[in-house]
Amino acid sequence: MNPLGFLSQYPWIGYLSGALQLIFIIHAVVTRRNLYWLFILFFLSYLGVLAYFFIEILPGFRGNARRVGANLQPALENLRPLESRIRDAREELQESDTLQRRTELAALLSRAGRQDKAQTVLQPLLNGIYADDPLVLLASAELATARRDPASAARYLQQVDLKTSASIRTRTLTLLAQAQAQQAQLSEADATFQQALIGATSEEARVRYAEFLIAQNRREAAAAQLAILERTEKRASRLYRGQEREWFALAGRLRREVG
Repeated sequence: MNPLGFLSQYPWIGYLSGALQLIFIIHAVVTRRNLYWLFILFFLSYLGVLAYFFIEILPGFRGNARRVGANLQPALENLRPLESRIRDAREELQESDTLQRRTELAALLSRAGRQDKAQTVLQPLLNGIYADDPLVLLASAELATARRDPASAARYLQQVDLKTSASIRTRTLTLLAQAQAQQAQLSEADATFQQALIGATSEEARVRYAEFLIAQNRREAAAAQLAILERTEKRASRLYRGQEREWFALAGRLRREVG
């Protein structure tokens, strides 16, 4: 087969190759690839374009895809029905009994209002080497909060290492502020809520703060927080709105309450 004859029948292939040559040359310069790539791309035309794509471009796509998938996984997980997540969490725990899987199942059961079952799942971790692990402390605090025992919740939360992760920091400070408010420690609760808003990984912190402000009859301050939430919801991606739908819905109800 005559390559030149083939290219004369499909001239767009030549145009595409020329465009890719230019794009890849710019990419090689900007990303400071080895100098020999400039010669390969300039002199080898089609072969140079193919070589650069498979050696330099494609591996980067694969790495980015893995990173994006890892970042999306928590958001996608939050979109699933709670009962389905509990069922899968039970199966995963049966396959491998780890601290993370046990605390995740306890947290899901607590959210579903099954505090006794959540306590049973968490109990083996409370007296062992994991008793002061941030995940165990946070799960214990969530159970205490569900049982309307803010003093116990606060004791657990004050032991959590806030440097563990941004999500644990956000959740810990949000729960701690709520526990302080329930114990009439209002100035401490306000300060803790404001700390939770710094680098927050969920809209729960701002919604709970607005809720707190309304309870203190600070309606203008609450309205300001709810306006931020409204702007965030409008700008958010569909995925993020789905992930945070519980908190955006609560913010909508609070806006109607504030008027």
